[in-house]
Amino acid sequence: MPISILMPALSPTMTEGNLIKWLKKEGDLIKAGDVLAEIETDKATMEVEAVDEGTLGRIMIAAGTEQVAVNTLIALLLEEGEDAGALDKAASPKPKVTETPTLAPKPAAPENAGPSAPPKTGNTGERIFASPLARRLAEHINVDLGTLSGSGPHGRIIKSDVEKASKSPSSSTMVTYGESGYTDIPLTMMRKITAKRLTESKQEIPHFYLSVDCTIDTLLALRADINTRLESEKLSVNDFIIRAVALALIKVPEANVSWQETALRHYKSADVAVAVAIEGGLITPIIRSAENKTLRQLSSEMKILAEKARSGKLAPEEFQGGSFTISNLGMYGIKHFGAIINPPQACILAVGVGEQRPIIRGGQVEIATQMTCTLSVDHRAVDGAVGSAYLAAFKEFIEDPLKLLM
Repeated sequence: MPISILMPALSPTMTEGNLIKWLKKEGDLIKAGDVLAEIETDKATMEVEAVDEGTLGRIMIAAGTEQVAVNTLIALLLEEGEDAGALDKAASPKPKVTETPTLAPKPAAPENAGPSAPPKTGNTGERIFASPLARRLAEHINVDLGTLSGSGPHGRIIKSDVEKASKSPSSSTMVTYGESGYTDIPLTMMRKITAKRLTESKQEIPHFYLSVDCTIDTLLALRADINTRLESEKLSVNDFIIRAVALALIKVPEANVSWQETALRHYKSADVAVAVAIEGGLITPIIRSAENKTLRQLSSEMKILAEKARSGKLAPEEFQGGSFTISNLGMYGIKHFGAIINPPQACILAVGVGEQRPIIRGGQVEIATQMTCTLSVDHRAVDGAVGSAYLAAFKEFIEDPLKLLM
């Protein structure tokens, strides 16, 4: 009986995905490990690899189909010796099911077309490389991708390139809006899933918030001194923050937990997730066992993870899980904010900008560089006293940064 190829589940929370395109066509011989199709999830565009050998007998779900539920039959594979007559019977009853195809991350597909469709080209006949979101937006607001230069990885056209073109006075591209003066941009899979999860988090998790001001003049001086001694890969303030977060979790292990309905899960290591803004949304790559890594190791790993996140190359294990999340908006000049908890984690630290402020020391007004950090806490898992102890430990490491070098 033909082997059934199903829409794979990338993670326990994934319920659907977009079938971007097929890389094999009906009648092709398939070997184990061959890449069959590209699937867009809420986090990345992934390649589906075959785990069995045979002939691709029938494609059940066409390229470009969105919101395909996990475990949906997407194709049938004929085993050796089987003929096409077996396909009709296999498509309706319960066919033999193969293992869930393996996935490998890759950059978002340059086009949203089936295997027989020619690649989209510009006016010069050259192939156009653009993200799926950029293509949908360009089509919706009537922007010619062939006139644009991409600012994404390897010159890829991304959403912001299309938006800039639509607003440019010198652009010959016409922007078409609805009669009411607005335009609807189709939601990406990432945006849909993010919206769903954050809504559930805010509705179901009893958040409370704790804020502390950290004086970072000593940290800035230490960072500047270290960076003068480094030929490359300079340290950022965020590297110090990651290290302080990790060490504070080890010092106050009661905060390194998650709510599991039937149990309170305590984590042995500090697996720190760091929010990274990418085209179309947000993703949180994870630095595993961050407490055991030096500042330079953290800096190097974070740079690699951030680049992989922006190019859609993160492997599932690099963004799934984690015991604590950092959301740093200081580089955007944000002074204070409260972040939404990333379930099932119990805490997320929102980091604001480091700025000079007047403070009182010994009855005198002085100027110090301060950074406001706000801890969002799941009250089911972490009480106010534990949250306060955690912030105190974090503040201690930030304000005495030599401890971060030990």
